[in-house]
Amino acid sequence: MPVTNTQSGTNVHEVADGIYRINTPVLLEGGFGFSFNQYLIVDDEPLLFHTGPRKLFALVQEAVASLLPVARLRHVAFSHVEADECGSLNDWLAAAPQSSPLCGTVAAMVSISDMADRAPRALADGETLSLGQHALRWFDTPHLPHAWECGFLMDDSTRTLLCGDLLTQPGSAHPALTEADILGPSEAFRLTMDYYSHTSKARPMIERLAAAQPTTLACMHGSAWHGDGAKLLRALADSLAPKAEA
Repeated sequence: MPVTNTQSGTNVHEVADGIYRINTPVLLEGGFGFSFNQYLIVDDEPLLFHTGPRKLFALVQEAVASLLPVARLRHVAFSHVEADECGSLNDWLAAAPQSSPLCGTVAAMVSISDMADRAPRALADGETLSLGQHALRWFDTPHLPHAWECGFLMDDSTRTLLCGDLLTQPGSAHPALTEADILGPSEAFRLTMDYYSHTSKARPMIERLAAAQPTTLACMHGSAWHGDGAKLLRALADSLAPKAEA
């Protein structure tokens, strides 16, 4: 395992061409194992998706530095406003002077234009950003799974969906990339925590993501997943249907 910090267990694995999962296992209060993932896309304009919580900044910075000079970062992106999504945003902006926040238009309007030390690059629904070899498309997904400003990035060049808190898996020990079932553990965890908003528009938003035909799902917590992403996302929509469509 490519461990970048032996004390924390922070590790780095390539899960798609030029896309690296940075993973830190943690033990939460009560002895509950969990994990935080960030995804670094190495390209002409490198992008980090999820900053990690502020208290993990040094560990994630060390992991990024194992792949490229931190100052090369150009985009610090995230799904929605939450500590593990963008808690260390300003630390990254300071460490990478040419970088800027990258988020959806709602996040920019309601939070990031005020919270961030530099103005954000706001992507409209369906807008594409080229990093060089990778082309990223933004999907607005308000309240899926939570937060009005929520959205995801799809790398059309590698068919990788940076899917944030969708398909969150509990526990701290996970392979970096798996083809095993992640829907079962994710849904069992969701039913205990109930962190979804249960928006009535969940199915059409998930169907839009499925139509992009991802083959890698880059989850924020747990393993990234490889396979028929459209099938897995539609299975998630089916599982959400009783509450989402009530």
